[in-house]
Amino acid sequence: MKVITKHFIVFVMISFSTSLLSQNPNSMNAATKLLSSDNKLTIGGYGQIDYNQPFGENKIQNGKLDVHRLVLLFGYRFNDRLNFVSEIEIEHVKEVYVEQAFLNYSINNYISIRGGLMLVPMGIINEYHEPNTFNGVERPLIDKYIAPTTWREIGLGITGTIPEISLKYQAYIMNGFSSYNGSAQLSGSSGMRGGRQKGAKSFIRTPVLASRLEYFGILGLNVGFSTYIGKTQSTLFKEVERNDNIGIAMADSSIVNMTMFGLDANYQRKGFQLRVQTYYTSLSNTKQYNYFTSSDGSPNNLGNSMYGYYIETGYNVFQEFEKIKSELITFVRYSAYDTQYTVAEGINKNPSYDIQVITAGLGWKPISAVAVKADIQFLKSRSDKNYNKVFNAGIAVWF
Repeated sequence: MKVITKHFIVFVMISFSTSLLSQNPNSMNAATKLLSSDNKLTIGGYGQIDYNQPFGENKIQNGKLDVHRLVLLFGYRFNDRLNFVSEIEIEHVKEVYVEQAFLNYSINNYISIRGGLMLVPMGIINEYHEPNTFNGVERPLIDKYIAPTTWREIGLGITGTIPEISLKYQAYIMNGFSSYNGSAQLSGSSGMRGGRQKGAKSFIRTPVLASRLEYFGILGLNVGFSTYIGKTQSTLFKEVERNDNIGIAMADSSIVNMTMFGLDANYQRKGFQLRVQTYYTSLSNTKQYNYFTSSDGSPNNLGNSMYGYYIETGYNVFQEFEKIKSELITFVRYSAYDTQYTVAEGINKNPSYDIQVITAGLGWKPISAVAVKADIQFLKSRSDKNYNKVFNAGIAVWF
């Protein structure tokens, strides 16, 4: 807890110092784009094509070229109050997913009701994951393993804005992670990523609560606090007799209790950018889960808690030149995460899951909806002697 407290204090100090001169940045994601359109039918999209090349350590290594994702947006306005929002994603050319599909009913300017397949409102990147909205070719790794972007589930809830106090809120009852579906879905190596059900024949026994508050009342600054509380889901509860104590005990051992907190700040002022984000996830019943889901006699390696954070700063070099309307953003990001921040008794802590990443690069935006990016990543776990290095480049579009 001392480490968490230390990073929390650093976060608060940064937030306080930037809050003196800031306001809410005018960000737009897919949902706000479709909901704010006055057209009956709105069509849009975004995509990215990436090149990833590991190098160093006297090794000759293949790079990877990938149409990482192409996402098509479809929104329909039935009337002034009722809208439908959808995102259809094609990953790596051949994998097709429904990323969002929900109805939004606006009661008034302060409250709307939403239901369907929705993004879990955790952190910055999960809701603002369009490739022109973040620096770097790839999303931060803590948004892959701790809060596994793009994280979406089926649910129902409310959202709205209270402009008088500069506050935006979201609160949903949703389907939870799958922890067991014939085998373990969660682990120290992959974090929570394997537990996303994505609305694909999802199974549920107990819903979870996901919520987020955002404050945007100071020039250039947006501060968010997210929570996620509930239990994971297991296929072992499909057919269990109420008097079957052994069956109930086995099913209970395949469930993990989960509480996740996220704290983030996004600051933009003229050409300067600062972004800070941290997640802490507490898990319980992990000892029973790890032994129950053992595949080779040794226990699974899911931790009792996970923790991650990053600090990123950037600057638009072209800000100094009035006649240049495009943007050239240089940035550097330091991030660290540990999917076994703490472990249950009897579980060995693996130092290779404790990772730090330094990413530095630049992005040229001829217009705000198009970006050409390049960066270098230095990755090192606690078990590594040297940094693993990767050069990334890519193009991103949004329309």
